[in-house]
Amino acid sequence: MSRIAELIAKLCPNGIEYVKLEDVCTLVTGATPSKTNPEYWENGTVPWMSSGEVNNKVVYDTESKITQLGYDKTSTTLVPIHTVVIALAGQGKTRGKVAITEIELCTNQSLCSIICGDKINYKFLYHYLDSKYEELREISNGDGTRGGLSLRILKPYTIPLPPLEIQIELVRILDEYSASVTALQQELEKELTARKKQYEYYRDLLLDFDVHEGGTNECEWRTIKEIFDIRNGYTPSKSNVEYWENGIIPWFRMDDIRENGRILSNSIQHIARKGVKKSGIFPANSLIMSTTATIGEHALIKTNFVCNQQITCFSLKQEYSSKINIKFVFYLFFNFGEWCRNNANNGGGLPIINTAKLSTYKIPIPTIEKQKRIVSILDRFDKLCNDISEGLPAEIEARRKQYEYYRDKLLSFKEQ
Repeated sequence: MSRIAELIAKLCPNGIEYVKLEDVCTLVTGATPSKTNPEYWENGTVPWMSSGEVNNKVVYDTESKITQLGYDKTSTTLVPIHTVVIALAGQGKTRGKVAITEIELCTNQSLCSIICGDKINYKFLYHYLDSKYEELREISNGDGTRGGLSLRILKPYTIPLPPLEIQIELVRILDEYSASVTALQQELEKELTARKKQYEYYRDLLLDFDVHEGGTNECEWRTIKEIFDIRNGYTPSKSNVEYWENGIIPWFRMDDIRENGRILSNSIQHIARKGVKKSGIFPANSLIMSTTATIGEHALIKTNFVCNQQITCFSLKQEYSSKINIKFVFYLFFNFGEWCRNNANNGGGLPIINTAKLSTYKIPIPTIEKQKRIVSILDRFDKLCNDISEGLPAEIEARRKQYEYYRDKLLSFKEQ
């Protein structure tokens, strides 16, 4: 008999008590100080956690910090270390994810902080809620696309409450197993990192063309504005449900790139035709790039679409449609994105690069045959590094699933 089975037989032979989360924990949400007021953000010292940081699993620091004035002027709450934080919102994979804090911090309004009482071990709660990710997403408000968790949903959510001795033993086992899986994943990821560096080396080598004003017989050089129609994205009013209800037009944000990659045929969120502005729908096989905040992150969009205002769309002009393989330019945009980051205006607030400046960047245009050869080589490298269905990423994914299976078995209890 395992140690866990022995403890259950000894301490709770008739089953495990289940309780409401609010009976053993305190649940609070956060808030976001106005981004337009620099006094709330500049030289901030109070750690402020955003939704995406739940993906870190254990939070030792935050990307952003607010000032004491920013903290005083909002309804956010400073929560203690060993708080379990769960994402309430996030239209992709973020909603329902959990993390543990190892510092005092406050959060935005899309996170719920769960402060454990003396009857429940914070790591036990973390492991349990982590195992219920899919279930938590299922019970979210809404239709699964625009849904969200809330205090109303989480407070009465029932969880098992075995005696603390059992909780602590479960945490010990899961932490040890998780550490061994993590160590193996780290080794695999080192190998994957090495392969990616090799890929990036060959990508830069293949895309390194001598710069000649006006070009040569082998390669033309043209500015971004000569090649592309450049338009900024937009966000239909969130307060008008007609712009979003039953939406069918893909609406892309940075979350789409973060969660679903750089070649995209669909988005997390969609808008209705009533939400389309005069600037219209952008055509398929356009490139998008973030031109504020996370400047330079880009993707190739394979469908007609709209994107938000932090993203700029690059659509090939008709006269270049037969001269340029859009996938070739997609690879060039890795260097273009770096150039944009280096040339952004970072003075006050979020960094930004304006259309006038980025339009001057020149890219090489070799023959269409050479473009296709380069794309073919880089596609093979990209597949080796990134395809989740084969190679090292698949092995990393298999280790993760092995851990999740073992965890879920350990956290299944007979109810009292």
